[in-house]
Amino acid sequence: MTSHSFLRRAGPLVLARFASAVVTTVVPLVLARAMAIEEYGTYKQLFLVAVTLTAILPFGVPQSLYYFLPRDPRGRPYVGHSLIYLLGAGLLGTVLVWAFAPSIAELFSTPGLYAHRIPLAVFTGAFVAAMPLELGLTSQGRTDLAALSYLGWDSARAAAMTLPILLGWGLHWTVWSVAFLMLARLVVTWVVLLRSTRGPLWNGKLLWTQLAYSLPFGAALAMSVPQHAFHQWVVSARFDPAVFAIYAVGCFQLPIVDLLYTPTSEVLMVHIGELDRKGRLHETVEAFRDAAGRLAYVFVPTAVFLVTAAPEFIEAVFGHRFIDAVPLFRVSSIAVLFACFPLDGLLRARGETTPIFHAYLVKLVLTIPLVLGMVQWMGLMGGILSWLIAEALGKVLLVRPVPRALGLRTYLEMRPMVPWSSLTKASVAALAAAAGLLVWKRLVSMTWAQIPHSFLWRLLPIAAVAALFGILYLLALQLMGVSMWRVLRSLRRPIAEASELDRPPLDVEPTQGSAVRVPSAADAS
Repeated sequence: MTSHSFLRRAGPLVLARFASAVVTTVVPLVLARAMAIEEYGTYKQLFLVAVTLTAILPFGVPQSLYYFLPRDPRGRPYVGHSLIYLLGAGLLGTVLVWAFAPSIAELFSTPGLYAHRIPLAVFTGAFVAAMPLELGLTSQGRTDLAALSYLGWDSARAAAMTLPILLGWGLHWTVWSVAFLMLARLVVTWVVLLRSTRGPLWNGKLLWTQLAYSLPFGAALAMSVPQHAFHQWVVSARFDPAVFAIYAVGCFQLPIVDLLYTPTSEVLMVHIGELDRKGRLHETVEAFRDAAGRLAYVFVPTAVFLVTAAPEFIEAVFGHRFIDAVPLFRVSSIAVLFACFPLDGLLRARGETTPIFHAYLVKLVLTIPLVLGMVQWMGLMGGILSWLIAEALGKVLLVRPVPRALGLRTYLEMRPMVPWSSLTKASVAALAAAAGLLVWKRLVSMTWAQIPHSFLWRLLPIAAVAALFGILYLLALQLMGVSMWRVLRSLRRPIAEASELDRPPLDVEPTQGSAVRVPSAADAS
């Protein structure tokens, strides 16, 4: 059993994402205060268009590097295929934004969107073409360099999006600044990835194998991303930019989810590939449970805290103008709980991309009438509720192919994959902390009401409630026998060691499972 934990290898990525999250969280904070609310709504609409395209057009090709590079030393063909494909996809994205910007501006009733179509088109295309930089480095096991890249580019992008506004240059130059930054990133991506791999740039046989893996997952993304953003498109088309700005704030997701979930899922994929190569696939059950248990100790209290402290959070981050977004934000924060289980990474690591496609197809078919009906019936709240229901359904659908992917005989054999002890302790501790926080907020409510609404003053309530919740949560864990120090260090312990937080015995005999299967027919952001 390996002495080096795959979760420990994710450490640099987690730390880099944490630093990047601190930096990039400043972006909505600055823009929401510096812009008129209508202009902020236009800004959110611009990047709604860009994010939708940049997630669809890669079609799963860059994410395939997580599967192939750990298994094949001939890395350059897979990298070359990805770079060439994404360059073409980026050019297509540029053309699509240029061609359809007038129609989208009319749909959103936002003439300003058409005025920004040139820099938005350049940004979209360059973003897609430069996508595989950190994915390629992580797939090669160079997590330290990938972490530095995440931190550097996220910091530069945050500066490019905020400095033009602070200097009074307006939204137009903000979009141009991030467009130029993505062009520079595109050049760096080609140089770094080609210099870090060996072999030919193109291999027809390997290309078909890569596409056979990528296309089902890419088709799933092509459906998943519009499905995921469909509620925002409907709300944006139905309401004016000022109302959409409120809705967009309500949909805000704390960066901690991407900070911890994404690198853990990415490195889990690489680790499963290594286990399969060494004939130790049965250890995947233990690795998944250990990862999910550690994620639960972070995501369960995060969701409970955000629901409890939503008013203080919205005022501190976005300002008093967006206080109407609090009910929406409480609903959207529940989705943080879904991130406890990295099922998509598990399935992709086993080559099971077709079931992901099927799950996302069902989500898409159900989402369209669900969103349209609930927005018509309940307005903004209907939009966010329909999104939450669809996300929960999608997670459930991903459970179905897991037994086959791991060579398990029945669904009952999946029980050891669930960190029951960690989930229970995290939930009890988080709810106890929330109860204490609600009592404390009631006692000081009159005092908080007298505090000015300026940014620096509003940091006091959110800092106070965050500190109190954290202390109560850790104390509750301590009373249940979970060491606070072990919780804080949990992401650094080797997978081979017995988990001191949650290590129940296996209830079933582990099975070896079949070899990784790549489909025989000829990951946005």
